Amino acid sequence: MTRKILVPVDDSPRARDALAFVLSENVDGEIVLLHVIDPLDAIYVTEPSVWDDRMIDRRTERAEALCSEFEAEATRAGSAVRTVIEHGDPSRTIVSYAETNDIGQIVLGSHGRSGLSRVLLGSVAETVARRSPVPVTIVR
Repeated sequence: MTRKILVPVDDSPRARDALAFVLSENVDGEIVLLHVIDPLDAIYVTEPSVWDDRMIDRRTERAEALCSEFEAEATRAGSAVRTVIEHGDPSRTIVSYAETNDIGQIVLGSHGRSGLSRVLLGSVAETVARRSPVPVTIVR
């Protein structure tokens, strides 16, 4: 059985740090890059709050470009890699993907929020660590 490591990615420096950590470990197995498009993001950003086809298309195009960047980096390092784009709540989607796709470990970045911002925005990393069926490494 090939070891699969799930690396959730977004456009943050911490996601890049998580991938760099995995690549530095000389992983013998497959790296799965997962980007989750969260419909609730429309509420928090300056885009219209209507979740329509154009917004989905724009988000999907951005996600594909982002995943291509991460995939190219992993490929240059000699790793077997594939990308997946899902829609939903990031924490739930990451855990669900790990449960249903034979993932052996999750490595993700943490923004390191604390205080009020953590209470209001939540912590994807913390939620994933609590609910994950597999070991989780959080990179800060």
